[in-house]
Amino acid sequence: MIKKEEIIDYLHEHQSVPIPKRRELNISLDPDFIITIIGPRRSGKTYYLYWLFHKLDDALYLNFEDSRLYDLNYKEIREVLRIYMEEFGRQPKFLLLDEIQNIKQWEVIIRELYDLRKYGIIISGSSSRLLSKEIATQLRGRTLTYLLLPLSFREFLEFKGVNYKKIKTRDDISLLKNKLKEFLDLGSFPDVVLKNEKIKILKEYSELILFRDFIERHSIRNFQLARYLLNFIFQNNTKEISIRSIYNKFKGNLLLSKNTLYDYMDKLEDTLMVFFLRRYNQKVHLRESWPKKVYVADLGITKLFRFSEDVGKLMENAVFLGIMRQTNENPLLELYYYKSKEDYEVDFVVKEGLKVKQLIQVTYASSKEEISKRELRALLKASKELQCNDLLVITWDYEDEEDNIKFIPLWKWLLETEKLR
Repeated sequence: MIKKEEIIDYLHEHQSVPIPKRRELNISLDPDFIITIIGPRRSGKTYYLYWLFHKLDDALYLNFEDSRLYDLNYKEIREVLRIYMEEFGRQPKFLLLDEIQNIKQWEVIIRELYDLRKYGIIISGSSSRLLSKEIATQLRGRTLTYLLLPLSFREFLEFKGVNYKKIKTRDDISLLKNKLKEFLDLGSFPDVVLKNEKIKILKEYSELILFRDFIERHSIRNFQLARYLLNFIFQNNTKEISIRSIYNKFKGNLLLSKNTLYDYMDKLEDTLMVFFLRRYNQKVHLRESWPKKVYVADLGITKLFRFSEDVGKLMENAVFLGIMRQTNENPLLELYYYKSKEDYEVDFVVKEGLKVKQLIQVTYASSKEEISKRELRALLKASKELQCNDLLVITWDYEDEEDNIKFIPLWKWLLETEKLR
């Protein structure tokens, strides 16, 4: 049963939350759509909603991970609205509903509130299931979805107090690259960036993702397999993996089937901390099948599992996240990797609509001589096969343009992409 005094306590407490820094995410406030913001746990969704709370007139913010709201059922949300109106003497114009997946059958009440056409509705969650079954069945055609990842490099620099807009000298660039190394090494969860106990925070996050978002949310029974699988994924980010190879690694130590692995990989991706990139192919069944390449939503988590400092891998993962952020502005963008029959590989195929827009290689190189000829050969081969002439190599410290290939340092590429419009 709803406890009115606890709801009132919650409502008054959240009136005085300080205004957070703005994030590089522009969302539509069109009342004809339910706005959905998804992203991994601790990526900043709550603070983004706080920012909206201060920006919008008469907004009601409800965080369903707060202990006073955690046990609500979907029918009681209406009663919370009435308590708000009784307490503040007005009806909210916007409903900001954080971690909505904690409410069973949340989609029912969201549909009812939407149909009233009284509120602008913005929901958030750390589950990609917000994209799938519930929305597909109850809210079909009524939602616009945005992905909020941990801080971009631009946001990271702003949180660090670095003025990246006035880069004039080589000394400025050197200092910027120092921050880039920290960005790649420790990641960009907002609290990790701002606080001192960075490794301890990352360790807590990894356990939270494992138990709250993976094991508890999906009622995983095989705890040992769940932990092994998560560790394996974070150790192998940017690598191509297959269900068969994972099965062969684990079958001697754990009782499992390939079907269980497929199921667990699907649920692991649901945490939004892990992405499986598909191989480019015009045939749908080949695009959707394994093997796939692994990328993670934050590089800092991988520090807990690394056995070596492979800067090239970290750079590649950072580029993946940079392109993923662009999909909020351009939903037609699709991302793949390319691999020829001769095993020539291109890190990223950026497709827009029917056309391959750009081909990208990422390499930890500071000069032309350090760039592998095989990487350039793969880029040129893919260019012919996919009929794409926009060829880009993202390096650590080399910039040039020759043979229709543009070379650009990672720091510059990160600052030139994802710009707030």
